[in-house]
Amino acid sequence: MPAWYRFDADRNVLCISVHVQPNARSTGIAGRHGEALKIRVAAPPLDSRANQLLIDFIAEKLGVPSSRVGLRRGRKSRAKLIEVLAPGEDALRSLSDWDA
Repeated sequence: MPAWYRFDADRNVLCISVHVQPNARSTGIAGRHGEALKIRVAAPPLDSRANQLLIDFIAEKLGVPSSRVGLRRGRKSRAKLIEVLAPGEDALRSLSDWDA
């Protein structure tokens, strides 16, 4: 399992460590940044727009409602911890495609 995510089966929660690059031309996965997954977002870090776009992007990639994706840590930082509640087996399997 890559260091940038872990699944807590007892709580049925997926935790993803993310390094965000706001103000990008487009939103997408940009590879690794240390032990985090680097994601570029096409939104400024103002009024939580970049955070919301990040949440929506992860929800779409995993195929889960954005209401099940939350920001656990890093609201005003580039280093963030995302939690996904009850991701499902398909979402967990899709993570292997994320590692660029």
